[in-house]
Amino acid sequence: MILILFSTIFIIPVLMGWGKLMENIFGVLFQGITGKMLLGILGISLIWTVLCFFVPLNIYAEIPVILVGLFYFFKDTLYRSFYFFSKKDTFLIGGLSFVILLAGSYYPYILDHFGYYIPTIKWLTEYGIIKGISNLDFILGQMSIWHIFQAGFSNFSDPFLRINSVLLIVYALYGIEKKNWIHLCFLPVLLLFSQSPSPDLPVIIFSLIILNEIIAGNKNIVLLFAFSVFVFAIKPTMMWLPLLTFLYGIFIVKSKLITSVFGFLLLFLFFFKNIWTFGYPVFPVAIGDLGLPWKPNPEVLKISSQYAIQKTYDMQYSYEEIQKFSAFDHIKNWLFLEGIKSKINILFIAGLIFFSVFTWIKKRKLITLLCISLLIKSIFVLAFSAQYRFFIDVFFVILFVLLYDHLNRKKSIVIFSVLSLFLISLLSFPALIQHYLPSFRPGSFIAGFEEKQIYKPGTYEYDQFDSFQTGNLKFNVSKDYPYNFDTPLPAISASYIFDDVKTGIFPQLSDKNDIRKGFIWKKMTPHEKAEAENVINTIKNIDQ
Repeated sequence: MILILFSTIFIIPVLMGWGKLMENIFGVLFQGITGKMLLGILGISLIWTVLCFFVPLNIYAEIPVILVGLFYFFKDTLYRSFYFFSKKDTFLIGGLSFVILLAGSYYPYILDHFGYYIPTIKWLTEYGIIKGISNLDFILGQMSIWHIFQAGFSNFSDPFLRINSVLLIVYALYGIEKKNWIHLCFLPVLLLFSQSPSPDLPVIIFSLIILNEIIAGNKNIVLLFAFSVFVFAIKPTMMWLPLLTFLYGIFIVKSKLITSVFGFLLLFLFFFKNIWTFGYPVFPVAIGDLGLPWKPNPEVLKISSQYAIQKTYDMQYSYEEIQKFSAFDHIKNWLFLEGIKSKINILFIAGLIFFSVFTWIKKRKLITLLCISLLIKSIFVLAFSAQYRFFIDVFFVILFVLLYDHLNRKKSIVIFSVLSLFLISLLSFPALIQHYLPSFRPGSFIAGFEEKQIYKPGTYEYDQFDSFQTGNLKFNVSKDYPYNFDTPLPAISASYIFDDVKTGIFPQLSDKNDIRKGFIWKKMTPHEKAEAENVINTIKNIDQ
C-alpha cells in the first residue's frame, strides 16, 4: 500500500504537468485538475507510442517525461489546485484512496496478467514495439496503448505495475471534483481491476467520464472525439464511444467534420501500430490485407478464430459442435451456458432491450444517439465473439444513464462503503468466491491478504524456464507453467508452439543478428521440424 501511495503521489503531478502542456497546445478538455490528468495520460501515451517504434521504453524514456511533467507542475503552481477541495472532500478523498490502495495491494489474479499484460510490458521496456511480434506469440500482437503507458512508468515510478490503482484515484477525484456522486458507486466493482494493468479498467473509466461530459454539455468536440478514439485504441470493443461522440458533434453541437482531424490522426496511429505488430489494422481480425510479409499464417488466424468462437460459449462446446448449431441453438446455448456466464449473457440482452424501451419513452436526442451506438457495438461483439468481457462496459453505461439524477453524495458514499466492504472481504477470503461462485474461474486464483501488502503490493516470481532453438530463433519457454510472465525474452507460450508445429510453421527472426527487426513465420525444413518436435517432447515430459 505504501509503495503504491508513493507511486500515486509521484505520477499524478507528472500527469497534471503534461496535461497543462497539452492544454497550451490543444485547449482544455474540461476544467479542473482531473481534466489535466486525463490530457496528461493522452499526451504521454501518444509520445511513448511513437517513441517505442524506435527505442525501448526503459528508464531513459521515462525520466525525460517525468522531468517535463514535474517542471510544468511546479512552474504553473498546479499544486494549488488541490487547495480548492473542502475539508469534507479531503477526508472523503483520503477514505476512498485508502480503499483503492488496499485493493491494489492484493496479488494479481487475472490470467491475462501473466499471459498477456506482463509479457507485453517486458517487450516494450526491453525492445519497444516489434514488427510482426504476433508471429512469435499471437496474443502479443495486441500491444494495447494502455500497456505502452504502463510500460513507460514501470522502470522507476511504478515498478509493481499498479497504474490502474493510480487511475482509480484519479477517477475518484473526478467524481468529487464534479460533484457527480454516481461515480463513487462504480468504484467498488472497479477495484477488481486494480491489481493488474488491465485495459478494461481505463476504458470503462474514460468512457464514463466522456459520457458525463457530453451529458453536461461539453462542446469541445476536438478533444472529446480525440479522447474517445484514444479509448477505442486502448480496447477496440469500445467503438461505441467515438461513434457517440462523432454523432453528438454532428447532430447536437453541429460541429464541422474538420474538428475531428486530431481524432482521425490518433485512429491512423492505432491502425499503424496494429499493422506493425500484427499485419492487419485491427487485432485479431484478419480484415484489410495489405500483403505484408510479417502477417500471421492463415492457419494460425483460423485457429485463433475458432478459439474465439469457443470462448463465446465459455469453452463448453467444441468447435465442431458449435458448427453444427442451428440459428436457434446458437442463441439458446449462449444464453443458457452453465455457471455465472449464462446470467451475465441474459442480463446483457435484457439490459439492451430495457434501455431501448427507455430510449423510446424518453425520446431525447442524446439518449437516442447513445442507444444506437451501444446497439451497433453489441451487434459487432455478438457477431465476432460474444464474451462477457467485451460487453461489460454496456452495464456501466446503462446504469450510469438510469441513475444519473437519483444519487446524491450521502447515498453514493453509503453504496460505496457497503460494496467496498463486500469486495475487500471477497479478496481477503477468496474461499467465499470459490464456494458460492465456482464458475467464476478467476476466483480460484485470488490469494487472499498478507501483512506485507501494507508496505509492498503482492507480486509473483517464477523464473523457471527452458531454452531452445529452432532455425535461427533462440527462445525460452516457461517450465511446467503455461504463461511467460517471468521468462526471459524472447519467450513463447507452449500452446502457440503446439499450434505452430501442428501447422508446419515456426517463427523466425527477420534478421538473425537483430531482434528489433521483427519476426516472420516460415515453413519448417525437416531439420527444423525435428528441432521443434524435440521442444514439444521436452515440454510434454516436464508437464508429466
